[in-house]
Amino acid sequence: TSYFCMPSAPWQKGSVENSNGRIRRFLPLDTDIALVSDRELQALVDRLNNTPRKCLDYRTPQEVLGEQIAILRAG
Repeated sequence: TSYFCMPSAPWQKGSVENSNGRIRRFLPLDTDIALVSDRELQALVDRLNNTPRKCLDYRTPQEVLGEQIAILRAG
């Protein structure tokens, strides 16, 4: 996924840089993504989406997304 911050919204960059840092723990900067298998990338995505975050009140991104989807479906 690629995300571009809006020039008029500098507060968005912090979360992008944080996400990049989390990814770089597992895929160093010199990693050729083309050589990483789909299985390995999916494992990384699953790990990141199931890691509790302080900014989400110690819920996981997957939990928060599920809650938001449920709200939209109920509405």
